[in-house]
Amino acid sequence: MQELPPHFFRHQSGQLVSRLVRLFGVHNLALAEDVAQEALVRALEVWKLRGLPDDPPAWLLTSARNRAIDLLRRERTARTYAPELGHLLDSEWTLVPAVDEVFAGSPLGDDELRMMCSICHPRLPEEVQVALVLHLVGGFGAREIAAAFFASPAAIEKRLSRGRRVLAGSRALFDLRDADLAQRLGSVHSAIYLLFNEGYHGASADAAVREDLCREALRLMALLAGHPLTATPATLALAALLCLHAARLPARLTPEGRLLSMFEQDRAAWDRALTRRGLELLGRASGGEVLTEYHVEAAIAALHAMATGRGDTDWAEIVRLYDLLLRMRPSPVVALSRAIALGERDGPARGLEAIAAIDGRERLARYPFYEAALGELHLRARAATRARDHFRAAVRLARSPMERSFFEERLRACDAP
Repeated sequence: MQELPPHFFRHQSGQLVSRLVRLFGVHNLALAEDVAQEALVRALEVWKLRGLPDDPPAWLLTSARNRAIDLLRRERTARTYAPELGHLLDSEWTLVPAVDEVFAGSPLGDDELRMMCSICHPRLPEEVQVALVLHLVGGFGAREIAAAFFASPAAIEKRLSRGRRVLAGSRALFDLRDADLAQRLGSVHSAIYLLFNEGYHGASADAAVREDLCREALRLMALLAGHPLTATPATLALAALLCLHAARLPARLTPEGRLLSMFEQDRAAWDRALTRRGLELLGRASGGEVLTEYHVEAAIAALHAMATGRGDTDWAEIVRLYDLLLRMRPSPVVALSRAIALGERDGPARGLEAIAAIDGRERLARYPFYEAALGELHLRARAATRARDHFRAAVRLARSPMERSFFEERLRACDAP
């Protein structure tokens, strides 16, 4: 078992469910989950006794295929299945060849893409879509999702149940050639973007950074970017953004688990391969006339990636890009990021003025990094007393022990000579 790659069973679960849903139909989602779970449990039992097979993923597929055939034979007259296969599954002569075609047909990634597009149903809110993507495609359990999103397992189970009820009204996986692909793809982008942000900036009580969520978001984006029907400029730009942010993951925490700001990080520890991949994807995304929010965010991340430190960062260009992003997506959080960049370009007083001018900044009242930004700017402006007040507020608002420790350290910096 030790030779298996990290999160092997989690990833295999998502792939099995996606393939089984193509066989059974989305309305039989629970059945697909049960068959996938049975295959994984059987693998744990058999491999513990006999050792790992030569090809573990193929072993799991065969196990799921055999269990699916048994179920179809037993329940053939009691259920309806995927409409494009139903007539084939009704006959013993065509049942096994039809199942084999599903299991040996299109690449697994195509099934996962169809599954994601099916999950991102217009009737489902984003938080339900993200939970379903994590559970059905990513293989995360309800408790893991609850820990990631600072929610109770019961609340996550409720989201998953709501999503299953909506999906039960569908008979087949979403067709990637459907005219509604653009709308569904935008929702898939949003779900993966939220998933990555939860891992990168999350409020988990156990960790300030959830690399498993970030890596899963990267994996799903690689599927989108690698398929000709979903590799749109927006897809490539979002993939670039996630790669450029993920490149910083090795330097975000000290060996003791202390959170580091970007200015404290050892940039030599940034993942150069991911940085190169992000810049290459951004170049491909920028070849046409399409400009999305993801393009702008990725361009900002690229400027940080190409700078050797705080001093040679092109803050003027970053401010210009935030101005553009603010026009495309007006929000207090974007305005706060712009104000921080403005403070780097023109000095802390200018940054504080920009924060005071944020439209709707009362919506940031419970956001700890709003108070921390004010604290940093006041500290740079040599107003230590006011800086202390803001860092104390950030400590009170901290969403995890790691965040609290980070803000407490910044509070102590106010007393440094």
